[in-house]
Amino acid sequence: MEFRDNSEWLTLGQAARFLGVAQSTMRKWSDTGRVPAFYTPGGHRRYRRSDLEVFLERSGPHKPGAGPLVLLVDDDERLRELVRVNLEFEGYKVREAGSAQEGLLAIEEARPDLVLLDVMMPQTDGWEMLRKIQDQYGSGAIPVVMFSGKVDGAAHAEASTAGAHAFVGKPFDMQQLIEQTKQIAPV
Repeated sequence: MEFRDNSEWLTLGQAARFLGVAQSTMRKWSDTGRVPAFYTPGGHRRYRRSDLEVFLERSGPHKPGAGPLVLLVDDDERLRELVRVNLEFEGYKVREAGSAQEGLLAIEEARPDLVLLDVMMPQTDGWEMLRKIQDQYGSGAIPVVMFSGKVDGAAHAEASTAGAHAFVGKPFDMQQLIEQTKQIAPV
């Protein structure tokens, strides 16, 4: 692929905005060959606009950022990025929140199809956030998958009793989390 510096080529950031995904998702798609990219001698990626348009047409119902909205609430920024990239790769639109307070505000702004919610967070924990979601929107109105690093026999039962749709232990198998997500909010 020959690179020429003109308006038909987009930078990583421009390509990510064009497709409506995060730059980390674009990098992953480039590196796995899902989206064609030109790599400059300095290691930067450039994308041909026409290739991105073909990608959008070819993606059909799994267009990036066009799928169900998932709200990911966890105080671990690196974990949020990892989960977001993988869900965006599957066709989900993902919104992140670093605390229960941010998560509740995000729900007010745009009601998600699913909430992925960490149990252990500072100030307001995931159980309290789940109660607040149910109080405001009704029990089960917004599906919630809880996850936590503290997993014991009672955790799954507690999640079910509290009204969560599922519980996944941390560290979790990313494919398991994606499958849980697809069962509750199919792309």
